[in-house]
Amino acid sequence: MITSTTRPGKPGFVSYVLVLMTGLILTLLMVFTYRQAIATHEVQAKVQLRTDYSEKEDAILRSIVAITPNRAIRAMQSGSSASTAVSNPLRWKDIFTESLDLANARTSVRADVLTSLNIQNAIVANTGDSALGVTNRIFHQIAGDSNDFSTRFVSAGINRSLGAGFPVPLQTGNPTTSASDDTYPIISNDKIYGSLAQSGVGLPVTTYPQFNLLKYPEINFGYAKPGEDFVAKRNWWAFTLDLANHDDGKTDAVRVKRDFVLSIYEIPSQLAISASSFMSLGEFASGDAWQNVTITGGVYAGKAEVEGDTALAALSSRRGMTLSGDAMIGGQSFDNNPFTPGVREAYQVTQGEFFPVSLASESGRVAFVPISRGPEFFDRFAHSAESNTLSPTTWNNYSIGALQCAMRLDITQVVSSTNPTPTNLRFSYLKNGVREELNLPLNTGIANGLPPGYIFACNENQTYNFGSSVVDVAYGKNGTYAYQTGVTGTITYNNARFGDPLVGVYKSGYYKPSYPFEVKLLPSGKTCIAVYPERFEEFLVSLNADSPSVNHSLVVNVDYTTTTGSIWLTKPSIPCTDLDYGVILQECSDLTSFTNGFSLVTNLRTYIGDDFNVVEATPPSGYTPVGSYFPPCSLFSPEKRYGVEVNPFAVRMSGQIGSLVSEDSANPVRPLDSKNSTGEAMAADRITVNLRPIVHPAELPPIVMMNWLVVLEELRKEFVNY
Repeated sequence: MITSTTRPGKPGFVSYVLVLMTGLILTLLMVFTYRQAIATHEVQAKVQLRTDYSEKEDAILRSIVAITPNRAIRAMQSGSSASTAVSNPLRWKDIFTESLDLANARTSVRADVLTSLNIQNAIVANTGDSALGVTNRIFHQIAGDSNDFSTRFVSAGINRSLGAGFPVPLQTGNPTTSASDDTYPIISNDKIYGSLAQSGVGLPVTTYPQFNLLKYPEINFGYAKPGEDFVAKRNWWAFTLDLANHDDGKTDAVRVKRDFVLSIYEIPSQLAISASSFMSLGEFASGDAWQNVTITGGVYAGKAEVEGDTALAALSSRRGMTLSGDAMIGGQSFDNNPFTPGVREAYQVTQGEFFPVSLASESGRVAFVPISRGPEFFDRFAHSAESNTLSPTTWNNYSIGALQCAMRLDITQVVSSTNPTPTNLRFSYLKNGVREELNLPLNTGIANGLPPGYIFACNENQTYNFGSSVVDVAYGKNGTYAYQTGVTGTITYNNARFGDPLVGVYKSGYYKPSYPFEVKLLPSGKTCIAVYPERFEEFLVSLNADSPSVNHSLVVNVDYTTTTGSIWLTKPSIPCTDLDYGVILQECSDLTSFTNGFSLVTNLRTYIGDDFNVVEATPPSGYTPVGSYFPPCSLFSPEKRYGVEVNPFAVRMSGQIGSLVSEDSANPVRPLDSKNSTGEAMAADRITVNLRPIVHPAELPPIVMMNWLVVLEELRKEFVNY
């Protein structure tokens, strides 16, 4: 018997066409999805690559800002042009190359980071990783520059206008400067504002070629408000950056070339209070609060501590600040850290003004460099002569106030190792722009028997014109002289006028002006050099020297060198001690004879014995600020005291105050503390202070502290015409 078993249900069939079609559709969908995934991956890779390039470029630009001022300083230092081994690292090419290294731009993952991941046989898939060995494919001059791209990496803003969108250029007649500026970052006093710059500065360049009124850049560091006028000189260089160009054949990532202007603003210190040191504001060392103190404008400190209920219009710093809960900056109290995220934005929304509290580090492409040499600023004997520099302006001559002074007064000889009484002074001044020197013995005349202080005028039967100066004159030889006092005008040294003090001997004529300095003792017995600025005008006339408009600054030092000074003189101490000499400043209330201002620099304690610069002067042509105008003056000393014969009852100060104390000092500088001649601190209620910023270059004294503001800005193509 046969039994048949079948599966229940309807009979069916298999369609190979349907199966194939379904498989094909699924395959196509899978391929499409895969292609989309690949395309998405490529887009993400390109986006990531461009992001990587952007981050690298930003790091490179920050590195350039950090490196350039250092190289500019080194180009001013002795020996910078002595050999290519020394000068090559200062070139723009090497600055850019080093910026690639400092930014770690040659790889997307640092070697130490990759090692720390402990991945065996790691493969970095970023096609943008490159040795970046051809610097001029990354950096070069801006388009349209006629210089050779293969050898020049920047377009220097000097002696030519680069068109709309670029800053106005500086000019120089020094061929060395003009030839070097697009190879090295050159800072030099011979770079000035000329006719090419008149459209971009605020004042006539013929009157103010060195420093002029410029607009403060749009940055967060508030030395001034963005767009506000400030006194400065702008050195600048333009360049093009294209990091992708080096490997675009491999990465297929073509980026738009970006143009930048790197600026070094030279900024004379001009704020009401300015110091690169740690500074305490609001209280005296005694703990008493500032009382009769008015401060207009901003304050700058390397590091700041604001105590009590002090009110400031603005405060900027390099290394941070501490604010008391009662301190008011820009009209607002910051209970919390003013740099907490959102505080700046909230202030700007509610106040509509620039944030009054700022750090240099807040702007990624900005660096603020105070040029502070500390105690070296006061002493010209602490520095040897400089030579072989790339810049015509040497670093010491640029940054040491004592070396910048037109007149020099040195103590050169003393009685003995145990008696420090000066026996000789050396005075140096400018005559027809050339330095002249006058040795002044204090214990004997310049000829046998002649009293101290007399100067040779001419020989017998010759004439000397003293102009309007009143002088004492002597005529004779070998210890025998005829004298006349209080004479003026033209004097003929002959027997007819003086008689014959020494018959049969050929004689000479001498004169003694009213010296603007002398050795003087304090009531305590301390030996000092007294300086009388009001006497300089007549004294310079008697020497036929250049006027006080040229001989406008004086440095008083001790010549402790063994070559030109005494072996018994030693370098003054800083902080000052009672064993060192001092400087007395008297007859200094009327300084209007110094039409370009007056500056005194010394490494000795300075005693201000009279009113200083309290007589108004005629403002220079074009000076428009409202208010009284006084000759711009500056006093640089490691320590100042008030009073000479007697201690003053009170002190009133106006102008600007600064400090040259080192940034590394752990003890804060208290800029308004004042002492009398005996060293006692003056009471807070006897100190009146009215400080304001300099707003015009006519207010700059001959000697100033200098700062550099380094700013790197991108030029937008739509605003640039080239």
